Amino acid sequence: MLSIKQLSVTYADGTKALQDINLQLPTGMVGLLGPNGAGKSTLMRTLATLQQPDSGQIEFDGIDITAQPHSLRQQLGYLPQHFGVYPHMSCMALLQHMAVLKGMHNNAEQQQQITSLLELTNLSDVAKKPVASFSGGMRQRFGIAQALLGNPRLLILDEPTAGLDPAERERLHALLVNISRDKLILLSTHIVEDIENLCPYVALINQGRIVANDAVQSLITPLQGRVWQSTSAPEDERSILNSSFRYGLPIYRQLSEHRPCADAVAVSATLQDRYFFELNYTAKNTSGQNSKVVSDAAA
Repeated sequence: MLSIKQLSVTYADGTKALQDINLQLPTGMVGLLGPNGAGKSTLMRTLATLQQPDSGQIEFDGIDITAQPHSLRQQLGYLPQHFGVYPHMSCMALLQHMAVLKGMHNNAEQQQQITSLLELTNLSDVAKKPVASFSGGMRQRFGIAQALLGNPRLLILDEPTAGLDPAERERLHALLVNISRDKLILLSTHIVEDIENLCPYVALINQGRIVANDAVQSLITPLQGRVWQSTSAPEDERSILNSSFRYGLPIYRQLSEHRPCADAVAVSATLQDRYFFELNYTAKNTSGQNSKVVSDAAA
């Protein structure tokens, strides 16, 4: 559905934000996962036709969107990581204004869709209040509502759960899964849990490169049977995938062919394990090299 070939973006200061990005993305929920500064937002802005790449090609359903950006904008919904609003316009008025910008001129259809989106995003009770007065979570829900205007076939969401409380996150998750059957929803985040809960397919990005991309289970499989968890640090710190705390106690997840320390227990591999593997071990390799490193590590 979305094809990206040899896409590169370099900023004026020489920063290589994207380097030779190649992706083939299917219909449904697709996760773009990477740390802050990895290039996620640059890729989102480029796909949303807000900036031109230095080189490369982007096609959506056979349309070259670098050459015909307007063709994509007619079927695009976009939620940037940060967005501003007109200070004195109500939520309802601003959605009506944005609906017109998206080409929705039938008043009855416009009102029906806005009413439905306000209900979906739990904003019906504050529809007449200025968006500028909204809390961070409420403003984020407004951003999701405006992105869904016009029933877009490509929906790009950059950190959509930022500022949402747990109940709002679950409500958004349910909404996205329900509407993803006939469209491509590209979900960009550094929250591994959101990707693992929602997306059957994921691309991992770091330092402007796609370091791995595949179905989630395919990314996890090479690590299965070789991930261990312990409360004590192993002697060989190179085996540590991630260290965290649970109930105030340290937890170490490690990648090893054999039990790395006396209290280590074998656990199922997760997408988070693969994510930290890429960050800790293979950030400077190309995608093909990464795949080989994972295979070697799991051999």
